[in-house]
Amino acid sequence: MLRLTAHDLSLSYRRSNLPPGAVVIRARLLTHAGEIKTIAARMADIKTSRELTQPTRARTGGSTFANPPDMKAWELIDAAGCRGLQRGGAQVSQLHCNFLLNNGDATAADLEGLGEDVRRRVAESSGVSLHWEIKRIGIPA
Repeated sequence: MLRLTAHDLSLSYRRSNLPPGAVVIRARLLTHAGEIKTIAARMADIKTSRELTQPTRARTGGSTFANPPDMKAWELIDAAGCRGLQRGGAQVSQLHCNFLLNNGDATAADLEGLGEDVRRRVAESSGVSLHWEIKRIGIPA
């Protein structure tokens, strides 16, 4: 078991120095005090914004592909014509196209295949290789 500081982790946007497969069993976070009403209002604003721009009530694994440096994966996916693309019971979200949806009967193969279709189309249209953000189990890295 290791004890690491924030400096040891080199934390940045969706990145850290944690080794692959590491499991965090405890964390201590330092916060700043604030006015409860101000914090609650900010939280409500964030929730509303997410509900307007992301499929928060859909069956999804969350954000599917990592943003390439200085780019947004959803913009690349949209520009490649993938918004609404379907494979079996899986679909690229119409609301935010960096989310793959299970419309009720999608198999793992449907979701994997759709994701690979998206990656191929984005690479063909922009030359950018998208990397899975979702950690897939049973798939070689």
